[in-house]
Amino acid sequence: MRFGIIGAGPIALNISKKLVENGHDVKIADARSIERLEGKELAGTPVNVNEVITNIDVLVISIPLHALPSIRNIVDQAGEDVVILDTSNYYPYRDNKIHEIEKGMVESVWVSNQLGRPITKAFNNLLAYTLEHKGTPEGTRGRIAIAIAGDNQLHKQITMNIVNELGFDPVDSGSLSDSWRQQPGTPAYCTELTKEELTEALNKANKEKAPFLRDEVMERLSAANGGYSHQDIVNLNRDIFSS
Repeated sequence: MRFGIIGAGPIALNISKKLVENGHDVKIADARSIERLEGKELAGTPVNVNEVITNIDVLVISIPLHALPSIRNIVDQAGEDVVILDTSNYYPYRDNKIHEIEKGMVESVWVSNQLGRPITKAFNNLLAYTLEHKGTPEGTRGRIAIAIAGDNQLHKQITMNIVNELGFDPVDSGSLSDSWRQQPGTPAYCTELTKEELTEALNKANKEKAPFLRDEVMERLSAANGGYSHQDIVNLNRDIFSS
C-alpha cells in the first residue's frame, strides 16, 4: 500500500519504520517544512507536505491536536477514497483549552470537523515505546491490542488490517463518537491490554471522570521529573484510569 504520513514525532516515526519494513511505500512530511526533518532517522521518503497526499491509499496524521486545523488545506487535496488516520490526543497544557472539547465534544469529532473529512481514530491508545518494541506476530499469547474507531466501515477494516500487520490485535471500538472511550483518562489509554482486556476497558470508560484522571496522571509525571520508567507509566495509567 501507499502511505503518506504528516508528522515526525515518535509515533509517526515508529509507524513509518514498521510500514517500510513490511514493504509498503511511505512518504513522510513535517507539517511546517521539509527542513524540519533534517537530522531525524527516517524510514520512507521525506517530502514537502504538499506532496505527501498525492498518490496514496492511507494518510496518517500524527501531529499535536492544536495544529490540526493548520493542515486543512492539505487534507482537502487528498482523494475521497484515501483513509485518514488520526493518532492525536488532547492535552490542555499543550494544546491550550479548546472550548468545544472542554464542553464535551469528542476529541476526534472535533478533529473531523476541523479537517472537513471523515477520519478513523487509531494508534492513539499506546505509548511510542509500546509501538516500537512490543509488537508480536498474530496469535501470540498476551498480544497487545489497539482500539480503532470510525464511521466508515471499509476504512476501519483497512485500519484494523494495518494494526494487525504491525504487530497488534485490532479492537473495533465503535463509531467516531464512541472514540472518547480510548482517549486519555480512560482504562483503554496506554495501559497495554490484550484484546479481551481492551474490550472490557472500553466498556468501563467513564467520560465525565476521564479529564480529571488524565490531569492527575500528568501532574504525577511532571512531579517525578522523568523518574518513571516505561513500565512505571503503564502501571500508573492502569492504577489511576481504572479507579
